[in-house]
Amino acid sequence: LAGAGGQVGTEFQALASDHGFDLRTFDRKSLDITDTMAVEAAVTAFRPDWIVNAAAYTAVDQAENDAGAAYAVNRDGAACLARAARGVGARMVQLSTDYVFDGNLGRPYPTDYPPAPLGVYGQSKYAGELEVVRHLGDAALILRTSWVYAHHGRNFLLTMLRLMAERDELRVVEDQVGSPTSATSLARVIAAAIRQGASGTHHWTDAGVASWYDFAFAIREEGMRIGLLGRNCHVVPIPTQDYPTPAPRPPCSLFDKASLRSLVGFPGRHWREELRATIEKVAESRFHPGET
Repeated sequence: LAGAGGQVGTEFQALASDHGFDLRTFDRKSLDITDTMAVEAAVTAFRPDWIVNAAAYTAVDQAENDAGAAYAVNRDGAACLARAARGVGARMVQLSTDYVFDGNLGRPYPTDYPPAPLGVYGQSKYAGELEVVRHLGDAALILRTSWVYAHHGRNFLLTMLRLMAERDELRVVEDQVGSPTSATSLARVIAAAIRQGASGTHHWTDAGVASWYDFAFAIREEGMRIGLLGRNCHVVPIPTQDYPTPAPRPPCSLFDKASLRSLVGFPGRHWREELRATIEKVAESRFHPGET
């Protein structure tokens, strides 16, 4: 497992033993995935059946002015892992993103729809997909997802809880839609896909559809219900044009998930159910919304 210190990597570790996985984990400090010799040494020493690449450069806006770093991790790092996997006959899960699409299709994206990333982050992630498939062919599993959050790390959920504890009003974009996805549910699907020997390109998110405004509104509701928020911050819907960002965002990040649902044998839970479960973990971890 590369990217063990991230949201998905942390959740994948938590369930690995339940699936009988003998797991070796590496975070960014213990393994630089852009270092070919270091990656080959780590993989050759363990000779895994599967490599899960949960490592990524995810600073979407920063990538616009730091393309070299984004491509180094998202393309070149993925290629290093894929070459090492090929060398020991391993298969590989490469996590990717809704940002490989421009978001203008107007319906859920099929897995075979031609990518058209708008910014550097999406371009670098798509380049990583291509590298993994080039080196591994049918031994590659490309798994695209969107709007990932957890009870730890840096993400929309924890940012909203913090800001809602500090402010009387919060303005959130309402004309970008997708499906919030908990890192826990994504880790479960990765494990199930591995056990099924899945390959090819697939999409996964939690069920249902939301705008960022809907997501924030639900976070406020659940935060107040469980006592993480002591007051009612007013959430105001705004258009994208009122919240400009260096990197363009896909206006519609919905996925056709039929192929992976069929493989893993379950449909996944609605994003509101996963949000409630994750916020309960936030409370259990004694997170205080005023913390940074």
